[in-house]
Amino acid sequence: MKSISNALFTSLIASGLLLTGCSGGGSGSDTSGSGGSIGTGSTVKWVEGEFTPYAQLANQCDAGLKEKLWLRSWSNDTYLWYSEIIDRDPAPYQVLEYFSLLKTENLSATGNPKDQFHFSMPTSEWEQLNQSGASVGYGMSFHLQQASSTADRKVTVTYTEPSSPATSANIARGAVIVSIDGVSVKDANDTASINTLNNGLFPSDDGQQTRFTILDLGASQTRDVVLTAQTVVSTPVQNTKVLASPSGNVGYFQFNSHIATAERGLYDAIATLANAKVDDLVLDLRYNGGGLLAMASQLGYMIAGQQATQNRIFERSTFNDKYPTKDPVTGQTLTPMPFIDETIGFNPSLLGGGQSLPSLNLSRVFVLTTDNTCSASEALINSLRGIDVEVIQIGGTTCGKPYGFYPTPNCATTYFTIQFKGENDKGFGDYSDGFVPSSNPTLQSEVPGCDVADDFNHALGDQEESQLAAALYYRDNNSCPAQVAKASRTQAKPQFVDAGYVLQDTRNQNLLFNNRILTQPK
Repeated sequence: MKSISNALFTSLIASGLLLTGCSGGGSGSDTSGSGGSIGTGSTVKWVEGEFTPYAQLANQCDAGLKEKLWLRSWSNDTYLWYSEIIDRDPAPYQVLEYFSLLKTENLSATGNPKDQFHFSMPTSEWEQLNQSGASVGYGMSFHLQQASSTADRKVTVTYTEPSSPATSANIARGAVIVSIDGVSVKDANDTASINTLNNGLFPSDDGQQTRFTILDLGASQTRDVVLTAQTVVSTPVQNTKVLASPSGNVGYFQFNSHIATAERGLYDAIATLANAKVDDLVLDLRYNGGGLLAMASQLGYMIAGQQATQNRIFERSTFNDKYPTKDPVTGQTLTPMPFIDETIGFNPSLLGGGQSLPSLNLSRVFVLTTDNTCSASEALINSLRGIDVEVIQIGGTTCGKPYGFYPTPNCATTYFTIQFKGENDKGFGDYSDGFVPSSNPTLQSEVPGCDVADDFNHALGDQEESQLAAALYYRDNNSCPAQVAKASRTQAKPQFVDAGYVLQDTRNQNLLFNNRILTQPK
């Protein structure tokens, strides 16, 4: 046991990595214009090209204009691509509608929207979700297959949370949702029906009751269950296993989110595998949309160990050209994030800070991925590759988000806008189209490994499940299995198509796959 070092503590503060919440105003250092006078009895107005420092506009919640002008000044000061925002008069727009416009409309070099990760949510919901993994629902996650010219709309359960309404009803991975409150998932083709499906899949109210008709994996007949939504606390680290093989023990665990409660789960999982003296690790990140970047740094250390990570950079963050040397949110001099070797105490009731982390001291790791593997999870992959840990990628192309943000609250809403880009110890961070598993990689964003579809016909951690089986095969043969179904990018991004007939979590779908989070100190 050792206490957190002064150097590490200073680094965490400078990087904004202590999970302490935000004050809402920020430094507001932009002084490019007055934007109108402000003070007791004064008025503010929009003047094109002029911006009131956003600290002067923060938390003035009785007038929509001030909220919108705060968003405008905050975005102009901290947004990574601030110069690409069209400076519109906010008057015709509602607050959240205006925020949706405060981003670049440009395309990437490959023709995709440059910014696909711009969203907001109620501050109370964000704090509950980030601190404890608590959200209203049934405790089951879904794979949403949208209707297309070649496939029917389909909803499949990907995993469930322990002690949740879903597990109490014996719903498990691979179950298909056939209908919701009498509306057919496959055949719904009007707005009212789609709204019924979305409302049932993603409830917003504790106590909401929904009738599901489901076809369990392997069953020939459907069954009806009525589930009552409740506040479910997620278990971000699950299924820690030691898989015995003739060539040594292989560790496996499922890691779903870099939220505060995961620090304890990761610590315990790595300690268990270290005690079992595993020779390899299969890290299941297929549903991990990211979260706290410092936690990804901790996991990187726990995988690679002290010798491989000492004096190496986990990630170097760069902000917009107004701030080449200073963090625009904290005001601190930019300092690269190290591989963190101690607990931080993200959730002190579960695990306090200053304890030495266990490590596996591995020179390679197998990661299981889908297009829901995003942001902090991608940073982990990138940063391990930056210190020459061999990463073998099994599954699908990741989401492609080398960017991150400080969640910033104002007037009971927390806003997420891209503020920085990350690079590894070798200076690489250009993977906006995702990391691609490849048997013959030629680009830096291509990772040695196998393109393998998610297998809903087996439980996660089952050695017969296609992605895990492919990882174990590759470990023994240094090649991919001859016959496997290939992955496809079918998860809907945050946009509506087909006249709105799309299944989508309008509350926090973005949060499921786009978080690389720094939290600013008070």
